Amino acid sequence: MCDLLVSMKGIDKSFPGVKALDQCQFELYKGEVHALVGENGAGKSTLMKVLTGIYQKDDGKILYKGKEIHLKSPKDARDIGIGIIHQEINLMPHLTVAENIFIGREYMKGPLLDIKKTKQEAVKLMESLGLQINTEIRVQDLTIAKQQMVEIGKALS
Repeated sequence: MCDLLVSMKGIDKSFPGVKALDQCQFELYKGEVHALVGENGAGKSTLMKVLTGIYQKDDGKILYKGKEIHLKSPKDARDIGIGIIHQEINLMPHLTVAENIFIGREYMKGPLLDIKKTKQEAVKLMESLGLQINTEIRVQDLTIAKQQMVEIGKALS
């Protein structure tokens, strides 16, 4: 059985006056974590933005579990389980850890936020990842290292 989750083949992406990606290839197998390294302008961020639906590819194919997908937005990528942890932290400092994890995918109880369920699910997630982070404190009160852990939890939620 092949554990290939994501395959990007022949990916091209251009911006006015710049060919950012030229026939790029990328494969991700189950259980892998990748760090892309390279010079400034090499296309690392652009490739990941194509994979996460932020940018649209000009050419090429993206396959997820063997089926071609067309990502038109970051929501499309999140809906099938594709996430990314950016180098720069993208959290709302004035919100709690729990609120940040589920922002944009809030638990609702009728027309209101279900804060109790949000807290419970955030605690479950942090415990499943082996992280000792109080989910009820504001992100601004965490160290940068713990904020990065929250980003990882958010991506895996």
